[in-house]
Amino acid sequence: DVQLQAFGGGLVQAGGSLRLSCAASGFTSGFTVDDYAIAWFRQAPGKEREGVSCIRRGDNTTYYTDSVKGRFTISRDNAKSTVYLQINSLKPEDTAVYYCAAAPSYSNVIKMNLHYWGKGTQVTVSS
Repeated sequence: DVQLQAFGGGLVQAGGSLRLSCAASGFTSGFTVDDYAIAWFRQAPGKEREGVSCIRRGDNTTYYTDSVKGRFTISRDNAKSTVYLQINSLKPEDTAVYYCAAAPSYSNVIKMNLHYWGKGTQVTVSS
């Protein structure tokens, strides 16, 4: 099975930056990370999980929730089977556990039909 591993979180001051990575492995022969839409979610204490960003398979169209537009950038490196989430201008409200997930297509992400999830990485932003 496909396995996702998210890492790169940490404790940073407001205004700082982090780059989260989602490393994918275990693909069936002939498949790569580019065959999946990859999404980042986050869950803050006491709050519901929310979708943060997504990158489509193939054309790499990107999507962001309004609260992170202009600050977060999602990208993928197919050679490294890794999807990144660059987070700039961090705010205390960005504090959450961040998860990456994979789906066969962007429409499946929207339907929350995520096939694979990685364990989260904690991002803590101090004011």
